[in-house]
Amino acid sequence: MQTIEQTAEMRAWSEQARAAGQRIGFVPTMGYLHEGHISLVREARRRTDRCVVSIFVNPLQFGANEDLSRYPRDLDRDRTMLEEVGADTLYLPSASAMYPAGFQTQVEVTDVTTGLCGRSRPTHFRGVTTVLAKLFNTLRPHATFFGEKDFQQLVTVRRMVKDLDFDIDVVGMPIVREDDGVAMSSRNKYLSSEERTAARCLSRSLAAAKEAVAGGERDGRRVQGLVEGIIRKQPLAEIDYVELVDVESLRVVTRIEQPALLALAARFGATRLIDNAVLEPAGGCDVPKHAA
Repeated sequence: MQTIEQTAEMRAWSEQARAAGQRIGFVPTMGYLHEGHISLVREARRRTDRCVVSIFVNPLQFGANEDLSRYPRDLDRDRTMLEEVGADTLYLPSASAMYPAGFQTQVEVTDVTTGLCGRSRPTHFRGVTTVLAKLFNTLRPHATFFGEKDFQQLVTVRRMVKDLDFDIDVVGMPIVREDDGVAMSSRNKYLSSEERTAARCLSRSLAAAKEAVAGGERDGRRVQGLVEGIIRKQPLAEIDYVELVDVESLRVVTRIEQPALLALAARFGATRLIDNAVLEPAGGCDVPKHAA
């Protein structure tokens, strides 16, 4: 696996691959990789000819009081994981290259970023779309891969790609969970052992919601109340939001007559975790494994 740090070199690599008729798959990350990221790399390798993974802890994604300075980093570990899974290229742009002196242009998607995480993190998605627009312009991938745990991010990227005419297939991949049901996240490292155990209540509440809908419940408020009740029984959990929204527009829905996204965020100490599940009234959705 080769490592590229310079923008011009990365662009030249992409142009060469395209000239050879190779399809490029791109997995953007902020590093401290886990099996969720690796599942994206595997899918990129399966669907495309060349797989590029970027690692860049993007300062524009972090608010003033968030965890940019302490965000976990372990480049040697990440590099080993990527080599083992067969990534072709690791792209490591610097902050000064991404945002040189005088940088003042940002890309913003509006409606789908205002609710859910956008309510408490108002600048976050603007940072996501800005950095991705730059990365897409440099790499010119044919397909890019994102986990569905960050469902609002996935919807936002799809909207940006459509609105700005990027010729890129945006692929969403299922949430990867720990054996006890907790969604994999780089921020799980922050949790104390007690908080880590408490975090199980999130997937447990989603499993209960799916069971209720499979049993015929269609009232969104009742489903939300069920989820909130389970989480509130855990004293270490502080709910940020529990919301039921349309899977494409992310607008609030009150009746589950078609697939709807149940999204939630909660804090365990200083750590904020997110999770979600798509509720389908016709049934057929998988309940998170080991969520009980």
